Amino acid sequence: MIRKLTLPNDIETIPQLSEFVDSVCEETGFDMSTTMSLNLAIEESVVNVMTYAYPEGERGTVDIEATSDDHSVTFCIKDAGIPFDPTTTAEVDTTLPAEKRSIGGLGIHLMRKIMDAIHYHHDGKHNILTLKKLLPGKHKQQ
Repeated sequence: MIRKLTLPNDIETIPQLSEFVDSVCEETGFDMSTTMSLNLAIEESVVNVMTYAYPEGERGTVDIEATSDDHSVTFCIKDAGIPFDPTTTAEVDTTLPAEKRSIGGLGIHLMRKIMDAIHYHHDGKHNILTLKKLLPGKHKQQ
């Protein structure tokens, strides 16, 4: 399966993203709980792109491609905004009370907890964030 969605950098389009993720999850056999978690992780990454990748007032797009095989589903999120590698962000100390934590980082923390693999690279023009989730009953390969 290969599905694609292109959105403008406008958070008003997030409901389209949610429908896209829901349909991918239904097709690949994820239960409702996993689907909700995946929606949260994908939404966090896309909203971050929409909010921070492009200078204020600049129009841009976010391309989301979902692919699946017998083992996993992969969401590839691509934009032409300011280069940023979320995988290098420090872990959030969730043991601290909210008022003692630094601002930001919770979205990336959630992505790390929900997804089985996260990879970032910049191809010279685009940020490319790849988020992978194993299909039900599959296990991480050693």
